[in-house]
Amino acid sequence: MNILTIVTIGFLFLEATNVIALYFYPDSKLANSVGVFTAWEKSKQDPEIHSLVKYLVNWVAGTKLIFILLLIVILYTADQRTLVLSSTALVISIASFFWRLFPLIRKMDRDG
Repeated sequence: MNILTIVTIGFLFLEATNVIALYFYPDSKLANSVGVFTAWEKSKQDPEIHSLVKYLVNWVAGTKLIFILLLIVILYTADQRTLVLSSTALVISIASFFWRLFPLIRKMDRDG
């Protein structure tokens, strides 16, 4: 097992905990769940808004699940070249989090 495989398995574990938290424990403040946001609690006051927010949370969890399952297939079937290329694609897709979502989360956190 090479280092790329080990890192990918670690990423799979991290994402799996995120999916479990989002699907089953969205009120949690652990594993990137949404309980850390005051807007999550505020959305509960308006059932229509809360339904939309829950839909979006489950959509994120489903997207993460797609990544997890595709990575498992890649780890199981891919040769070294495909593993390197898929890891590169994964790094690019994760970079979008730090480009768009992370700054937004920091701003929301600063604003309370």
